[in-house]
Formats: sequence, C-alpha cells, structure tokens
Amino acid sequence: MPHGRSLKRPTQAVILAGGRGTRLKPLTDTRPKPMVEIQGKPFLEYQIEQLREQGFERVLLLLGYLPEVVRDYFGNGRRWGIKIEYSVTAVEDETGRRIKFAEPFLDPCFLLMYCDNYWPMQIDKMWQRFKSSGVPAMITVYSNKDGYTRNSVRVEPDGFVSIYDKSCVHPDLNGVEISYAILKKEIVHRLSEKNLLFETTVYPSLAERRELIAFITDHRYLSVGAHPRLPLTEDFFKGTKTVILDRDGVLNRKPSRAEYVRRWQEFEWLPGAWTALRLLRDGGYRVIIVSNQAGIARGVMTEADLAEIHQRMREEVAAAGGKIEAIYYCPHDWDADCECRKPKPGMLFQAQHDLNLDLTRTFFVGDDELDGEAADRAGCLFVQISEERPLIEWVRQLLKDESPEAEETHEKAGVALPGVTVTSNR
Repeated sequence: MPHGRSLKRPTQAVILAGGRGTRLKPLTDTRPKPMVEIQGKPFLEYQIEQLREQGFERVLLLLGYLPEVVRDYFGNGRRWGIKIEYSVTAVEDETGRRIKFAEPFLDPCFLLMYCDNYWPMQIDKMWQRFKSSGVPAMITVYSNKDGYTRNSVRVEPDGFVSIYDKSCVHPDLNGVEISYAILKKEIVHRLSEKNLLFETTVYPSLAERRELIAFITDHRYLSVGAHPRLPLTEDFFKGTKTVILDRDGVLNRKPSRAEYVRRWQEFEWLPGAWTALRLLRDGGYRVIIVSNQAGIARGVMTEADLAEIHQRMREEVAAAGGKIEAIYYCPHDWDADCECRKPKPGMLFQAQHDLNLDLTRTFFVGDDELDGEAADRAGCLFVQISEERPLIEWVRQLLKDESPEAEETHEKAGVALPGVTVTSNR
C-alpha cells in the first residue's frame, strides 16, 4: 500500500447512503434520504455533480434502504460523466459494517461522505493538508463559531483531533465533524465484522493515537438530515448569483497609503462604477461590499461618518439603477488581531452566513494582494482589477461570457480580459 509522498490524490468517493432517514418522514416513506428533492432534483445529484467538478472519477454508493430508487435514477453514472458503483447491504447495517463489506472495492486512499451533507469542497487544499500530515485520516470540521449546530469534536491548536463525541455532550468540544473525510484504506482493516458505527468506532481510536487531523472550515455546510434544515438548503441551491466587491480602488478612487475617505465630500466614484453596478443588477447579480476601514480605529473618522458614506453610496447607486445588497467593513487598526480585517476572510464568511452563499462560486473583485489572499482563504473566485482595467470592463466581459451567443463559441470558465486576473481556488 502506498505511503507518504507516493500516495495519489483520491479519485474515488464513497458515500454512506443506506439509512432509513426516519427524521425526514414522511418524505422518506417512498424514497431514501439522499433522493429527497431540493430545487427539483435529488440532493445526492448535487453531491455527484460536485465530485465530478472536483476531478473525481468514481463514486461508490453504500446503500441499504430502498436501493433500487437510487440505482434506477443514477444507473452507471454516464449521464453525469462519472462512474457510479453500488454496494448494497441490509437496512439494519450500521456504517461500520457497510464500509467493511465494501473494503474489497476501496481505493488505497478515498474520500468518505455522508449522503445528507453538502459542503463547498476544495479538494486540492484538502489534499495538500492531508498529504503533508502523514496521518491515515483527515475529517472536515466546521468551526461552528456562529453556533449553527452542536459541536461533536475537539480540535487542538496543532490541528489534531483529540476528542470525537458523536453524542455532542463533552464540555470541551469546538467544532462539527461533517465528513468529507480523506481516509487511507488501512484504517478499514482495523474494523471488526460487528455491526457498529464507523464514526464512533474508528475516529475516537484514531484521535487517541494522534492519527486523526482536521481540515477546518468557516464555510457553513448544508444538510437534509432533518426537516428544519430543508428551507436553508433549498435557498442555497437556488444559486443566486453574487459578486463581492472591495470598495476603495474598485468603486471609488483609492486614497494614498495611511489616508482614508473620511467623509462623503472626499468620496470620488471611479469612471463606469455606476454603470457596472447597474449592469450587475440587470444581469441578476447581488452586489456585496467588503472593506477595511482602519480610519475608525485610528481616530480620523467615526462610525457615523462611515455610515453616511455608505448610505450616500446606496442612494446614488439606486438612482443609477443598481443595488448594493450589503456592506461589511472592518473598523480595526492594521495590527489588531481581529478576524475581519483582510487578508483574513472573516467578512467574506460573515456574508456567506448572512446571505447563504456558495463562496466557491462567488466572485470577489479587488485591486491588491490583500484582497487576493482573502479570496484564497475563503475559496472565492478572485478577480484583480486596476484603474487601467476597471470594474466596468470586467463586468461587461462577465455578462458577455454568460450570453447564449458566448455559450455557442467558447467555454465560460477562465475567460478574462487581458490584464484582468481570474483565479479559481479549487
């Protein structure tokens, strides 16, 4: 079995999809949980599409309850451009027995997923973390800073998982295990033939031996595990198009270093900014602004000054036919240890939580390396512009690329004007 650097990035995903889904009754009376429809198609289909987009070649579905419903819909996966295989065991089987039964069909390294969670995965970043760790298992952990749900793990400052508690009662927990786990097949060898839960059998043992690390994310995940989660998941998969903009240097003329736009009279729109915002609205995009405003902490302006600037911005943009959906700003000084000041991605994740965004499908437009670093940390599609290549040019190109005529002549992905950098953070 390959070890260390010889181990190849997984191309097989294994999805646990055999349970009865009792918390979703009556929706699961005639279909298994992953086949519950979200925006008109099965939840599992979103996972399959995600895996194909992330470069996976094969999916192994571990089924139990109503397996024919899944097989009849997905078949061999050809329609989705990915090979789908099946392992079917008894409905009563727990996750450990399902995985143990499928052991002969597992790759040396594979991705394990739950059928009821969706998280905007960035497999390349995950793989780099896993490959450099030397451990046999890595789980994805939602930081849960917003108290979205109950914590189930404790992650130490060095990234190792020290406690795994599926019952969520230990007082020292600080994150939520959401699967999206990269595992070496060797850990499956340790499973017995008993009918046990994989998570509660394997993960605590690995944690005790310091063989389990976490890939921590602030990006909220979606779920069809219970009825209360369905409305948020439905809203997420509407896929409302969104562009996040830096302010100074993108919409208005950027002051010199250590200088600030302190009041409305000092605010100067860049040429074409109004038109760009109107075109984005006409094209179905929401517009969000994120901006560092250390002038507040440095005492050269007040929160009230900034509020007036932003209110006047909204008014003038609305009069021009555009709309600013939300504005986020960091009022802290350069050396403050806050989570919101770029290049930290705190404002981007706050927008993600508030507006239910998929940041991996959201453009972040900025004018400097701090914006690019924040975008990379959040997983956004970064677009760097300048006064020579302004926002309006990128917006026109974006909308042109989305037109029916453009779809007939070239792929939309990766098209950009000369001098305008578009970076994908898969």
